[in-house]
Amino acid sequence: MTVNTDPLAIEEILTRSIAEVIPTKEGLREQLLSGRRLSFYVGIDPTADYVHLGHSTNYLLMERLHALGHKIIVLVGDFTAMIGDPSDKTSMRVQLTPEEVLVNLKSFKQQIGKILNFEDTVNPIEFKFNSEWLSKLTFAEIVELASNFTVQQMVDRDAFKKRIAAEKPLYVHEFFYPLMQGYDSVALEVDVEIGGTDQTFNMLAGRTLLKRLKNKEKFVIATTLLENPITGEKLMSKSLGTGVGLDETPWSMFIKTMQLADAGIIQVFIDCTRLSLEEVDSYRKRLADGENPRDVKLALATEIVRMYHGEEASKKARSDWISEVSQKMISDDIQSLTVSTPLNLIDTIVTAKIVDSRGAARRLVAQGAVRINDIRIEPESEVVSVQNGDILKIGKKHSFKLDVE
Repeated sequence: MTVNTDPLAIEEILTRSIAEVIPTKEGLREQLLSGRRLSFYVGIDPTADYVHLGHSTNYLLMERLHALGHKIIVLVGDFTAMIGDPSDKTSMRVQLTPEEVLVNLKSFKQQIGKILNFEDTVNPIEFKFNSEWLSKLTFAEIVELASNFTVQQMVDRDAFKKRIAAEKPLYVHEFFYPLMQGYDSVALEVDVEIGGTDQTFNMLAGRTLLKRLKNKEKFVIATTLLENPITGEKLMSKSLGTGVGLDETPWSMFIKTMQLADAGIIQVFIDCTRLSLEEVDSYRKRLADGENPRDVKLALATEIVRMYHGEEASKKARSDWISEVSQKMISDDIQSLTVSTPLNLIDTIVTAKIVDSRGAARRLVAQGAVRINDIRIEPESEVVSVQNGDILKIGKKHSFKLDVE
């Protein structure tokens, strides 16, 4: 089929949500502009029974590539999930049984299908399971795969080095994971693999094996992870049980998006929506101009729900949040507090005589005990924008309706 070589579309593919392209971004650009139909794959292990917004970054990138006419493969790691990916882990990942894997992956295609069109007959998207080839490898073949890597290469990966330094156990079977994921590239004979930056080591293992076993070069696209840019903590993690699932109800999806850290708003716009980068920049400017992050986050939550549940469900979720959370019924005798905006939380807590020192006030914020309109204030946020009528809660006992001068 004909491949679209639109330079603007290709430039967005090479920049949006991209952390690194190996061996070079210029080389991949040349391939995309050549008109050659490339094969791309992204893998996901069913370590939980849901796909979350953090995964959507890769599927939205695949959607853009699919629109250009390239071959797309979604690979479910039903075999590798039973080993456990050690990437970015401070301890061994719990190994899953075959039965647990089957339960977890039951609705994966339906969830991923909220982004990728598996019904397309012109440019069909493949949906595969790596047990198809990994379960058939003999022990001799696995030994042969292992001979392509040294122990030094394995223990040099960041997660392993940290565990060794901390004198935590490092199990031999964990070395098999990058071998198995690497062999996926050989079995699929792909041109490009896409994965988060935490998968770079595994993806490079695939690049090594594909070159040695098939004499074929493979590009690696490492996509950005959804992280709080201040704390470095992941906003979405299956293993930690956090994140906004693609199969959640509109209300749950909306409220969880509203609970994301303010510092991550723009990155979620970039990585998890189809809005143009120009539209995202307009939200970035609104924040830079001092607009309340809550209002920009409202726009984000509205867009996220619209993508997965449609316009009407998105409008209803927004309306419900405003009426039930932001403007919920409060007692007639709630105390009013006259403030200015931006609001210095530390000064306000001391002035309201909740505690008697600025240090104690800072501890309240750090402990997550301070909320505005039922949204927890991030520990690093001491000065926030507020609007007339906002509800400030400090701990469980103190609530104030804010009168902004």
